[in-house]
Amino acid sequence: MKTKMASILIIDDESNLVRSLTFALEDEGHTVHGAGTAADGLSAAARVQPDLILLDLKLPDMSGLDVLEALKAQQTAAQIIMISAHGDTRSAVKAVKLGAADYITKPFDLDDLSMTIRATLERRQMADELAFHRGETLRESGLLGNSGAIRELVGTVERVATSNAMRILVLGESGTGKALVARAIHSASPRASAPFIEINCASLPEQLIEAELFGAEKGAYTGAHQRRVGLVALADKGTLFLDEIGELPLPLQAKLLHFLENGQYRPIGSGRTQTADVRVVAATNRDLAAAVVEASFREDLYFRLNVIQLNIPPLRERDDDVLALIEHFSREFAREERTRPITFSDEAKQALLAYRWPGNVRELKNLIERFTILYPGGKVDVSALPRELVSHDDMQLIKPVSVQLPGSPNIEDALASTERELMLNALREAGGHKGQAAERLGISRHAFKRRLQRLGIMKPTETLVDDAAA
Repeated sequence: MKTKMASILIIDDESNLVRSLTFALEDEGHTVHGAGTAADGLSAAARVQPDLILLDLKLPDMSGLDVLEALKAQQTAAQIIMISAHGDTRSAVKAVKLGAADYITKPFDLDDLSMTIRATLERRQMADELAFHRGETLRESGLLGNSGAIRELVGTVERVATSNAMRILVLGESGTGKALVARAIHSASPRASAPFIEINCASLPEQLIEAELFGAEKGAYTGAHQRRVGLVALADKGTLFLDEIGELPLPLQAKLLHFLENGQYRPIGSGRTQTADVRVVAATNRDLAAAVVEASFREDLYFRLNVIQLNIPPLRERDDDVLALIEHFSREFAREERTRPITFSDEAKQALLAYRWPGNVRELKNLIERFTILYPGGKVDVSALPRELVSHDDMQLIKPVSVQLPGSPNIEDALASTERELMLNALREAGGHKGQAAERLGISRHAFKRRLQRLGIMKPTETLVDDAAA
């Protein structure tokens, strides 16, 4: 790495030393400023904003440690190398603990000092470049917007990504971008070069999820014709994303908890315990605290997962981001369709801003993709918008239903009837697509099918129109 030339401030009361260091460092191409007292040094640091400061531990008007603390209070970005007298390494070590980058002891060789300065500047340059690339990664991740809510989320994601936190829980409504956040955490982390493995906990039958997660030996169960490597093993040194964690069956919750506690697991049919170093990011649109009360989710697993919690705001709380997202998706789909981006009339924009977006960013993205295909490069007027986007009375796709039962209704019957009507309404509006109907109700497709079966709307062996086949 080629180190850039730097602006260096020397704070030392030995004028001859300052002069000789200035000559030597300027010969290397650096810009050098000198100060003989702590007061002059602090003033120069505020004025010059140097990249690096050489700070003597003993000054006539203040100790170097006090100057170091004052510089940190100024929030200087400069790297600080302490100059200590021979035998005063204890103070120098204390200075490093207080935030100094390094120290060097008098008398020192100019070559040694030059090497220390170069190493310090290189570390700073590497840190700056890494921070820049992590910022680029987050901007490219799809976490777009200028609202205070999204800026705060991006900042939190960046801090969490670079931390040592191994268990992260992402909460948010369906369509808010929980998978995007999980990928952004991985991509901006030191684990970015390792695998990012994703599993939807509601997408597989209960008997297959354990094998998918932890693996299975050949013949371990019916249909296990060969050895299966689990996703936990594949995610070693990387990130495992458990989407819809709230749908994980209770028996498997105990095994996941065991893995989270000690990093150990055992494939089905194996007598050998294995280990994996995995950061786990879990996501759900369910209220897990309520699920704990209902005994459908283990309390100990909830607390184990909920070390760091990220809440993704719904799009209706991010009004400032709607137009920015529309512009971004319009450009994205225009590139895919090799056409010009679509635009919207002022009246159409107002309707889009007034809409509450129950499907959040996913709903908005799907809308822009549809219009890009239907009106490539054109301007979309309010008359082309779906009815629910234009009629404020129809903002909520799932409207309250009125239930009247004969006689004196039992509350359980009333609730079941209401739930049945909501499920049927969602299915009708989604054209029979269970995935889309589940999204409208804010639940997973797996949970939606279970409710249909419980309410007698469909038999366990019966199937509905599948989104993948539509």
